[in-house]
Amino acid sequence: MEKKWIPISYSEEEVTELQKVLGVHRIFCQLLVQRGIKTYDQAKLFFRPSIHHLHDPFLMKDMDVAVERLEKAIQQKERILLYGDYDVDGTTCVSLMYSFLIHHHSNLDYYIPDRYKEGYGVSFEGIEYAKATSVSLIIAMDCGIKAHTKVDKAKELGIDFIICDHHMPHDTLPDAIAVLDAKRKDCTYPYKELSGCGVAFKLAQAYTDKHDLSYEPLLNLLDLLLVSIACDIVEMRGENRVLTFLGLQKLNDSPSLGLKALIDKSGKTSPLSIGDVVFGIGPMINAAGRLGDAKDAVKLLLSEDKEEATTMAEFLSKQNKERQMVDKQIVEEAKEIIYQNPNWKQLNSIVLFKKGWHKGVLGIAASRIVETFHRPTIILTESNGKAVGSARSISHFDIYESLKSCSHLMENFGGHAFAAGMTLNIDKVDDLRKQFEAEVSKKITPELLEPELYIAAPIYLKDINSKFWKILKQFAPFGPKNRRPIFRTNEVYDGGYSKVLKDKHLKLYVRNKNSSPFSGIGFGLGHHYDILKKSPIDLCFVLEENHYNGKTTLQLNVRDIKPSKI
Repeated sequence: MEKKWIPISYSEEEVTELQKVLGVHRIFCQLLVQRGIKTYDQAKLFFRPSIHHLHDPFLMKDMDVAVERLEKAIQQKERILLYGDYDVDGTTCVSLMYSFLIHHHSNLDYYIPDRYKEGYGVSFEGIEYAKATSVSLIIAMDCGIKAHTKVDKAKELGIDFIICDHHMPHDTLPDAIAVLDAKRKDCTYPYKELSGCGVAFKLAQAYTDKHDLSYEPLLNLLDLLLVSIACDIVEMRGENRVLTFLGLQKLNDSPSLGLKALIDKSGKTSPLSIGDVVFGIGPMINAAGRLGDAKDAVKLLLSEDKEEATTMAEFLSKQNKERQMVDKQIVEEAKEIIYQNPNWKQLNSIVLFKKGWHKGVLGIAASRIVETFHRPTIILTESNGKAVGSARSISHFDIYESLKSCSHLMENFGGHAFAAGMTLNIDKVDDLRKQFEAEVSKKITPELLEPELYIAAPIYLKDINSKFWKILKQFAPFGPKNRRPIFRTNEVYDGGYSKVLKDKHLKLYVRNKNSSPFSGIGFGLGHHYDILKKSPIDLCFVLEENHYNGKTTLQLNVRDIKPSKI
């Protein structure tokens, strides 16, 4: 689909004022202003994140109660169960809290629900396990904010709950001892976008602060927290950026044994980036819960034996390769179903159901379909006699709000603006397809259905050099709300050596009239080869390092190409 190029707005006056105090290339001041950074002090905070920039954890509603209940459990040697979801965020939550508490309390256990038998979140099976193992306190992480009936059941059995969640709550909260969630309406915590593992970290930080303990154990857990933040695709600013910045340092300097084994298996080389975590480490951790038992991921992340960690990383790597094959098959079948509908281009949404699709990869498949067709998408399959599925959205469209209007058709659903999961009767799938299409059509606009590329700044290729790259790198770590800048350069000419790779990718050697040739790669852009040969062209790209044969060079990762308008 043709992409729309949209310049990101900014104030020329604010850029000029910032350049006066920073004395760097105007483009960098423009990038900062686009991120809401307008003063020297704000820029210093952005470029020099520190553990001292974290907020006081006791600003979070119920934190004092949570710490008090945790202290009581430790003092009275109660059995504590750490309960987490089966994805990266949930398994890192459990691993982080276990690693922290084991130095203060030995009577610990953990529980990860079975994706297929129990489903998402706190389960009655988990409560029964807690009762059978004499647990008196459950710390639920990355889940629990909607577990009203489960928390009530636990209370009947004499089991208390501390909930550490980051999902949107209902109007009423579960009757837990403490509910830690910055998205609570009555919570004034200044940062609302922590991952589930981030909320668990704040509990560990609060315990550390109250007991005036060393921060060293907390700093040693930041590689786990980084993996959570990166893979849960939460925004990369505020506290998340501080924690990610420090977590990347820990991951690159001295990762835990489990993460080191996953890094080795991923083939990624140091220094690792957010992309290496999201596309290298994260999928292997996720594969445990998608195709097997997510407890395997926790065992790996907690491993203190190098040989054991290596063996488990190999196992998760194999599971991930199997997941990739299953994912590819589902996406191909989904595309075939879509193309069989002659009217698919007139639809504003996509809802697909097929028995036999693997439940564990539906979210990934939905994301792939969104990438291809750029429509809010729900992918469903059969599980235990029900239709279960995952939804993914496009930029600037709140899929959760549209699903809320269809809630009467579903037994349950949950999520946020860009992703959700649901369960419903199979005979309601067609009704869901029709009503979801109607709800999406009410709110979506033709403009939203056009893929968009947000251009940070125009630039000449001659201005890109090692000094430019050295400063640009300091804008990392990148993620939502701090995206890797997309630049635009106009009137680019083929340098004579551009070619198509594997019938679909475009290897470029291009130049402006007054620049030396610059190399680039356009993944999936091979169909633009003819346009490139009819130079001049305009292209938009992100700048990156290319490591090949022991050499590191700068290259353009091209996102789109258009003929120049001269």
